[in-house]
Amino acid sequence: MKFHINLLEEFGAHLLTGLVSQGVEMLIEQIEHRWLVAFERTFALCKVQPNEVVALLTESQSRRVNVDLARLALQQMGAKVFEVCLPTPALSAPAPIRSTGATDVIQHLAPVVAALQRAHLIIDCTVEGMLHAPELPTILKGADGVVPRLFMISNEHPEILERTVPNPALEGVVRNAMKKLRSAQHMHVTSKAGTDLNIKLKSAVVGGVWGFCSKPGMVSHWPGGLALAFPAAGSVNGTLVMAPGDVNLTFKRYVRDTIHLTIENDTIVRIEGQGVDVDMMRSYYQAWIDKEGHRDACAVSHVGFGLNPAARWDAMTFYDKRDCNGTELRAFAGNFLYSTGANEVAGRHTLGHFDLPMRHCSIALDGQLVVQEGELVKGVFESAAS
Repeated sequence: MKFHINLLEEFGAHLLTGLVSQGVEMLIEQIEHRWLVAFERTFALCKVQPNEVVALLTESQSRRVNVDLARLALQQMGAKVFEVCLPTPALSAPAPIRSTGATDVIQHLAPVVAALQRAHLIIDCTVEGMLHAPELPTILKGADGVVPRLFMISNEHPEILERTVPNPALEGVVRNAMKKLRSAQHMHVTSKAGTDLNIKLKSAVVGGVWGFCSKPGMVSHWPGGLALAFPAAGSVNGTLVMAPGDVNLTFKRYVRDTIHLTIENDTIVRIEGQGVDVDMMRSYYQAWIDKEGHRDACAVSHVGFGLNPAARWDAMTFYDKRDCNGTELRAFAGNFLYSTGANEVAGRHTLGHFDLPMRHCSIALDGQLVVQEGELVKGVFESAAS
């Protein structure tokens, strides 16, 4: 018996040594004071008040340490907290669903919707998030004189959240970027890799996130720091070239192969290139085409750009896949974010979704450069406030 125990201990030591040698840090999920402080700082920006009613929306697969940190921080601030925890639903899709922002955990349950409508603030700790969930518009209408605001905590390890505690100054930058998107008629995206994409912004719905929400009816998420537009149907045409180092957040993977995407009337009609990245993208899209009988999963969902200087492009390198949801990489300053999947503005609904942050792109709005080769053009968004 002692021999077997020693053998297991030796095996465990070799396994740990192997993981360390590969650069995999064994992060522990537990309550840490520094993470509690980060949650309190962020909730303070959300204007949490003593005796304010706050709902924690969770599911059985939620990252429990974030739920516990949120509850403790809110209680420390004097809020009246209750939790609505729902079973994570069975899979209904042909492939794993990641990176959608559209949790299906509520399942249109009227008592759940009614409870959330009466909270002043909803802390969303579901795995996929409520940003595009079908129940959200009804919830935000409120009830009994209360109009809730919703704050999604991305399904990240708390260390990532600690590094990306929102900066109040980011609100002005994002608001200015949203104004420019709303006033523009055309977005042109180019890159030395070969991207040449034309996007009509007429009738697009513009949104933005700075990482906290302080007013009734608002929706935000942490990490934050991006502005985006949901184009109307038939608005996007051209070529999108993903180069090594660009990111496929659905796969939580840095692209190593060059991928040429031809887009006609919003929809990717050709995926060209060689390598595993190309094969995986084709395979995932085909799963949704076969399941749904249409190509909505291949059509544009939203386009936009990151504005957060504290968010890092290389962050995913430092975390195991289970520790990282990748929201930070949607927000790193200067990225062009191209996403495919559901787009209510264009009348398309699908669970198939790709978020594809790209580096080194230039973005022009009505001919004015706002991002040049992956760098925010200095003064463009700051000067808009004057």
